[in-house]
Amino acid sequence: MSIQFAIKLAASFALASALTLGSFAQQTAPSPDSSAQTQAQDSPKEPAPEPNPNPDPAKSIQTAAPAENAAKDAAKPADESSQKGTSKDRLFFALPNFLTLENAGNVPPLSSGQKFHIVFRSSFDYVQFGWYAFLAGISQAENSEPGYGQGWEGYGKRYGAAMADGTIENFMTSAVLPSMLHQDPRFFQLGTGSFGHRAFYAVTRNLVTRSDSGKSQFNYSEVVGGALAATISTYAYHPAGKYVTTTTPGVLHYIPSDRTISNTAKVWGAQYCYDTLTVVIKEFWPDIRRKMKHTKSEPGISLENPAH
Repeated sequence: MSIQFAIKLAASFALASALTLGSFAQQTAPSPDSSAQTQAQDSPKEPAPEPNPNPDPAKSIQTAAPAENAAKDAAKPADESSQKGTSKDRLFFALPNFLTLENAGNVPPLSSGQKFHIVFRSSFDYVQFGWYAFLAGISQAENSEPGYGQGWEGYGKRYGAAMADGTIENFMTSAVLPSMLHQDPRFFQLGTGSFGHRAFYAVTRNLVTRSDSGKSQFNYSEVVGGALAATISTYAYHPAGKYVTTTTPGVLHYIPSDRTISNTAKVWGAQYCYDTLTVVIKEFWPDIRRKMKHTKSEPGISLENPAH
Protein backbone atom coordinates (compact mmCIF):
# COMPACT_ATOMS: atom_id res chain seq x y z
CA MET A 1 0.00 0.00 0.00
CA SER A 2 2.82 2.41 0.83
CA ILE A 3 4.65 1.97 -2.49
CA GLN A 4 1.42 2.26 -4.45
CA PHE A 5 0.49 5.48 -2.68
CA ALA A 6 4.02 6.84 -3.09
CA ILE A 7 3.85 6.19 -6.83
CA LYS A 8 0.44 7.86 -7.04
CA LEU A 9 1.68 10.86 -5.09
CA ALA A 10 4.89 11.19 -7.10
CA ALA A 11 3.06 10.97 -10.43
CA SER A 12 0.39 13.43 -9.35
CA PHE A 13 2.94 15.89 -7.93
CA ALA A 14 5.01 15.73 -11.12
CA LEU A 15 1.94 16.30 -13.27
CA ALA A 16 0.78 19.17 -11.06
CA SER A 17 4.23 20.78 -11.28
CA ALA A 18 4.21 20.49 -15.06
CA LEU A 19 0.76 22.03 -15.21
CA THR A 20 1.88 24.89 -12.98
CA LEU A 21 4.91 25.74 -15.10
CA GLY A 22 2.82 25.52 -18.23
CA SER A 23 0.15 27.83 -16.84
CA PHE A 24 2.74 30.43 -15.87
CA ALA A 25 4.30 30.23 -19.33
CA GLN A 26 0.90 30.71 -20.89
CA GLN A 27 0.18 33.74 -18.71
CA THR A 28 3.50 35.44 -19.53
CA ALA A 29 3.42 34.70 -23.27
CA PRO A 30 2.43 37.66 -25.49
CA SER A 31 -1.05 37.44 -26.87
CA PRO A 32 -1.31 37.38 -30.69
CA ASP A 33 -4.55 39.35 -30.45
CA SER A 34 -2.77 42.25 -28.77
CA SER A 35 -0.16 42.53 -31.54
CA ALA A 36 -2.84 42.37 -34.20
CA GLN A 37 -4.75 45.11 -32.38
CA THR A 38 -1.62 47.31 -32.26
CA GLN A 39 -1.04 46.89 -35.98
CA ALA A 40 -4.67 47.76 -36.63
CA GLN A 41 -4.31 50.95 -34.59
CA ASP A 42 -1.09 52.02 -36.39
CA SER A 43 -2.51 51.49 -39.89
CA PRO A 44 -4.32 54.46 -41.48
CA LYS A 45 -8.07 54.28 -41.33
CA GLU A 46 -9.97 54.17 -44.61
CA PRO A 47 -12.92 56.53 -45.03
CA ALA A 48 -16.26 54.90 -44.34
CA PRO A 49 -18.37 54.29 -47.46
CA GLU A 50 -21.25 56.64 -48.01
CA PRO A 51 -24.71 55.13 -47.40
CA ASN A 52 -26.72 54.15 -50.43
CA PRO A 53 -29.80 56.33 -50.58
CA ASN A 54 -31.71 53.62 -52.53
CA PRO A 55 -30.92 50.25 -50.85
CA ASP A 56 -32.00 47.06 -52.55
CA PRO A 57 -34.52 45.21 -50.31
CA ALA A 58 -33.51 41.80 -51.73
CA LYS A 59 -29.85 42.37 -50.83
CA SER A 60 -30.83 43.52 -47.34
CA ILE A 61 -32.73 40.28 -46.73
CA GLN A 62 -29.83 38.16 -48.02
CA THR A 63 -27.37 40.01 -45.76
CA ALA A 64 -29.55 39.75 -42.67
CA ALA A 65 -30.09 35.99 -43.04
CA PRO A 66 -26.43 34.93 -42.59
CA ALA A 67 -26.06 37.37 -39.70
CA GLU A 68 -29.10 35.89 -37.97
CA ASN A 69 -27.82 32.35 -38.51
CA ALA A 70 -24.41 33.29 -37.13
CA ALA A 71 -26.03 34.72 -34.01
CA LYS A 72 -27.98 31.49 -33.50
CA ASP A 73 -24.83 29.38 -33.93
CA ALA A 74 -22.97 31.51 -31.42
CA ALA A 75 -25.74 31.02 -28.88
CA LYS A 76 -25.47 27.23 -29.19
CA PRO A 77 -23.24 25.45 -26.66
CA ALA A 78 -19.86 24.28 -27.92
CA ASP A 79 -20.47 20.77 -26.68
CA GLU A 80 -23.74 18.89 -26.54
CA SER A 81 -22.70 17.40 -23.21
CA SER A 82 -22.66 20.88 -21.65
CA GLN A 83 -26.46 20.87 -21.94
CA LYS A 84 -26.53 17.74 -19.80
CA GLY A 85 -24.18 19.26 -17.22
CA THR A 86 -21.32 16.81 -17.77
CA SER A 87 -18.13 16.78 -19.81
CA LYS A 88 -16.43 14.59 -22.39
CA ASP A 89 -12.97 15.78 -21.36
CA ARG A 90 -10.08 13.47 -20.46
CA LEU A 91 -7.09 14.37 -18.31
CA PHE A 92 -3.99 14.19 -20.51
CA PHE A 93 -6.33 13.03 -23.27
CA ALA A 94 -6.72 9.65 -21.53
CA LEU A 95 -8.10 9.62 -17.97
CA PRO A 96 -11.88 10.15 -17.61
CA ASN A 97 -12.71 13.69 -16.46
CA PHE A 98 -16.45 13.66 -17.07
CA LEU A 99 -17.48 15.43 -13.85
CA THR A 100 -15.35 18.55 -14.40
CA LEU A 101 -16.98 21.66 -15.86
CA GLU A 102 -15.15 24.71 -17.25
CA ASN A 103 -16.75 28.16 -17.17
CA ALA A 104 -20.04 26.47 -16.30
CA GLY A 105 -21.83 29.30 -14.51
CA ASN A 106 -25.35 28.34 -13.50
CA VAL A 107 -26.11 24.83 -14.71
CA PRO A 108 -29.05 22.61 -13.78
CA PRO A 109 -28.42 19.98 -11.09
CA LEU A 110 -27.85 16.36 -11.99
CA SER A 111 -30.57 13.87 -11.26
CA SER A 112 -29.77 10.74 -9.28
CA GLY A 113 -29.90 8.71 -12.49
CA GLN A 114 -27.40 11.04 -14.16
CA LYS A 115 -25.03 10.82 -11.20
CA PHE A 116 -25.03 7.02 -11.29
CA HIS A 117 -24.73 6.96 -15.09
CA ILE A 118 -21.68 9.23 -15.28
CA VAL A 119 -19.93 7.42 -12.42
CA PHE A 120 -20.56 4.10 -14.16
CA ARG A 121 -18.98 5.47 -17.36
CA SER A 122 -15.95 6.77 -15.48
CA SER A 123 -15.43 3.67 -13.32
CA PHE A 124 -15.57 1.18 -16.19
CA ASP A 125 -13.77 3.26 -18.79
CA TYR A 126 -11.19 1.28 -20.77
CA VAL A 127 -8.29 3.28 -19.29
CA GLN A 128 -9.18 2.17 -15.77
CA PHE A 129 -8.48 -1.50 -16.53
CA GLY A 130 -4.86 -0.76 -17.37
CA TRP A 131 -4.49 1.49 -14.33
CA TYR A 132 -5.72 -1.19 -11.95
CA ALA A 133 -3.49 -3.78 -13.62
CA PHE A 134 -0.51 -1.51 -12.93
CA LEU A 135 -1.48 -1.05 -9.28
CA ALA A 136 -1.97 -4.80 -8.85
CA GLY A 137 1.50 -5.40 -10.26
CA ILE A 138 3.04 -2.96 -7.78
CA SER A 139 1.16 -4.60 -4.93
CA GLN A 140 2.35 -8.02 -6.08
CA ALA A 141 5.96 -6.86 -6.27
CA GLU A 142 6.00 -5.49 -2.72
CA ASN A 143 3.86 -8.40 -1.43
CA SER A 144 1.42 -6.05 0.24
CA GLU A 145 -1.39 -7.84 2.04
CA PRO A 146 0.43 -11.20 1.94
CA GLY A 147 -2.80 -13.04 2.61
CA TYR A 148 -3.48 -12.83 -1.13
CA GLY A 149 -0.43 -14.99 -1.83
CA GLN A 150 1.75 -14.90 -4.93
CA GLY A 151 1.56 -16.25 -8.46
CA TRP A 152 -1.25 -15.59 -10.89
CA GLU A 153 -3.84 -16.39 -8.25
CA GLY A 154 -2.43 -13.72 -5.94
CA TYR A 155 -2.20 -11.23 -8.79
CA GLY A 156 -5.79 -11.87 -9.79
CA LYS A 157 -6.97 -11.27 -6.23
CA ARG A 158 -4.99 -8.04 -6.03
CA TYR A 159 -6.33 -6.88 -9.39
CA GLY A 160 -9.90 -7.54 -8.32
CA ALA A 161 -9.34 -5.80 -4.98
CA ALA A 162 -7.78 -2.72 -6.62
CA MET A 163 -10.64 -2.41 -9.09
CA ALA A 164 -13.26 -2.98 -6.40
CA ASP A 165 -11.63 -0.40 -4.12
CA GLY A 166 -11.66 2.27 -6.82
CA THR A 167 -15.16 1.47 -8.03
CA ILE A 168 -16.73 1.45 -4.57
CA GLU A 169 -15.01 4.73 -3.69
CA ASN A 170 -16.20 6.36 -6.92
CA PHE A 171 -19.81 5.30 -6.43
CA MET A 172 -19.95 6.22 -2.74
CA THR A 173 -18.42 9.71 -3.15
CA SER A 174 -19.95 10.68 -6.51
CA ALA A 175 -23.26 8.83 -6.79
CA VAL A 176 -24.67 7.20 -3.63
CA LEU A 177 -24.12 9.93 -1.04
CA PRO A 178 -24.58 12.84 -3.49
CA SER A 179 -27.99 11.38 -4.37
CA MET A 180 -28.97 10.83 -0.74
CA LEU A 181 -27.70 14.21 0.49
CA HIS A 182 -28.58 16.18 -2.68
CA GLN A 183 -24.97 17.27 -3.24
CA ASP A 184 -23.33 18.02 -6.56
CA PRO A 185 -20.43 15.63 -7.34
CA ARG A 186 -19.05 17.82 -10.14
CA PHE A 187 -15.92 19.94 -9.92
CA PHE A 188 -16.44 23.49 -11.16
CA GLN A 189 -13.13 24.86 -12.39
CA LEU A 190 -12.35 28.36 -11.13
CA GLY A 191 -10.17 29.30 -14.11
CA THR A 192 -9.28 32.84 -12.98
CA GLY A 193 -7.02 34.45 -10.39
CA SER A 194 -3.49 33.78 -9.22
CA PHE A 195 -1.98 30.33 -9.03
CA GLY A 196 -2.14 30.29 -5.23
CA HIS A 197 -5.79 31.34 -5.20
CA ARG A 198 -6.76 28.67 -7.72
CA ALA A 199 -4.71 25.97 -5.98
CA PHE A 200 -6.29 26.80 -2.61
CA TYR A 201 -9.74 26.69 -4.21
CA ALA A 202 -9.02 23.24 -5.68
CA VAL A 203 -7.60 21.82 -2.44
CA THR A 204 -10.66 22.88 -0.46
CA ARG A 205 -13.18 21.35 -2.88
CA ASN A 206 -12.98 18.02 -1.06
CA LEU A 207 -14.18 19.86 2.04
CA VAL A 208 -16.58 22.36 0.46
CA THR A 209 -18.98 21.47 -2.33
CA ARG A 210 -22.23 22.64 -3.90
CA SER A 211 -25.64 21.35 -3.06
CA ASP A 212 -28.05 20.57 -5.86
CA SER A 213 -29.60 23.99 -5.18
CA GLY A 214 -26.24 25.70 -5.74
CA LYS A 215 -25.39 26.53 -2.11
CA SER A 216 -21.97 25.86 -0.59
CA GLN A 217 -21.89 23.23 2.13
CA PHE A 218 -19.58 20.72 3.79
CA ASN A 219 -18.60 17.90 1.42
CA TYR A 220 -20.07 14.97 3.30
CA SER A 221 -20.06 12.94 0.11
CA GLU A 222 -16.26 12.97 -0.17
CA VAL A 223 -15.31 12.78 3.51
CA VAL A 224 -17.98 10.41 4.82
CA GLY A 225 -18.36 8.56 1.52
CA GLY A 226 -14.63 7.89 1.35
CA ALA A 227 -14.60 6.56 4.90
CA LEU A 228 -17.58 4.29 4.20
CA ALA A 229 -15.93 3.00 1.01
CA ALA A 230 -12.70 2.20 2.86
CA THR A 231 -14.64 0.40 5.59
CA ILE A 232 -16.70 -1.66 3.15
CA SER A 233 -13.72 -2.73 1.05
CA THR A 234 -11.46 -3.48 4.02
CA TYR A 235 -13.90 -5.69 5.90
CA ALA A 236 -15.62 -7.26 2.90
CA TYR A 237 -12.86 -8.87 0.84
CA HIS A 238 -9.41 -7.83 2.01
CA PRO A 239 -7.44 -10.73 3.59
CA ALA A 240 -8.32 -11.85 7.08
CA GLY A 241 -5.75 -13.35 9.43
CA LYS A 242 -4.80 -16.94 8.74
CA TYR A 243 -2.15 -19.60 9.31
CA VAL A 244 -0.07 -20.89 6.40
CA THR A 245 2.31 -23.80 6.19
CA THR A 246 6.07 -23.26 6.09
CA THR A 247 8.98 -25.24 4.79
CA THR A 248 9.43 -26.69 8.27
CA PRO A 249 7.05 -29.63 8.79
CA GLY A 250 4.50 -29.05 11.53
CA VAL A 251 5.27 -25.33 11.78
CA LEU A 252 2.65 -22.80 10.78
CA HIS A 253 3.12 -19.10 10.11
CA TYR A 254 0.43 -16.62 11.07
CA ILE A 255 -0.36 -13.78 8.65
CA PRO A 256 -2.03 -10.87 10.48
CA SER A 257 -5.40 -9.67 9.32
CA ASP A 258 -5.72 -6.54 7.18
CA ARG A 259 -9.25 -6.02 8.45
CA THR A 260 -8.35 -3.51 11.13
CA ILE A 261 -9.41 0.02 12.00
CA SER A 262 -5.87 1.32 11.50
CA ASN A 263 -5.67 -0.15 8.00
CA THR A 264 -9.11 1.28 7.18
CA ALA A 265 -7.97 4.74 8.31
CA LYS A 266 -4.79 4.42 6.26
CA VAL A 267 -6.72 3.45 3.13
CA TRP A 268 -9.17 6.34 3.60
CA GLY A 269 -6.39 8.89 4.23
CA ALA A 270 -4.38 7.77 1.21
CA GLN A 271 -7.42 7.96 -1.05
CA TYR A 272 -8.37 11.42 0.26
CA CYS A 273 -4.88 12.80 -0.42
CA TYR A 274 -4.88 11.28 -3.89
CA ASP A 275 -8.31 12.74 -4.66
CA THR A 276 -7.13 16.17 -3.50
CA LEU A 277 -4.11 16.13 -5.80
CA THR A 278 -6.34 15.01 -8.65
CA VAL A 279 -8.64 17.99 -8.13
CA VAL A 280 -5.66 20.37 -8.26
CA ILE A 281 -4.64 18.85 -11.59
CA LYS A 282 -8.20 19.22 -12.85
CA GLU A 283 -8.12 22.94 -12.05
CA PHE A 284 -5.01 23.64 -14.17
CA TRP A 285 -5.45 21.00 -16.87
CA PRO A 286 -7.62 23.19 -19.18
CA ASP A 287 -4.85 25.82 -19.32
CA ILE A 288 -2.30 23.24 -20.40
CA ARG A 289 -4.71 21.62 -22.86
CA ARG A 290 -5.30 24.94 -24.60
CA LYS A 291 -1.55 25.61 -24.62
CA MET A 292 -0.80 22.19 -26.11
CA LYS A 293 -3.43 22.52 -28.82
CA HIS A 294 -2.22 26.03 -29.69
CA THR A 295 1.38 24.81 -29.98
CA LYS A 296 0.37 21.92 -32.24
CA SER A 297 -1.55 24.25 -34.53
CA GLU A 298 1.21 26.87 -34.90
CA PRO A 299 2.56 27.02 -38.49
CA GLY A 300 6.23 26.48 -39.23
CA ILE A 301 6.81 23.94 -36.43
CA SER A 302 7.80 20.45 -37.49
CA LEU A 303 8.02 17.54 -35.08
CA GLU A 304 9.79 15.32 -37.59
CA ASN A 305 13.56 14.84 -37.68
CA PRO A 306 14.84 16.58 -40.85
CA ALA A 307 17.77 14.17 -40.99
CA HIS A 308 15.43 11.30 -41.90
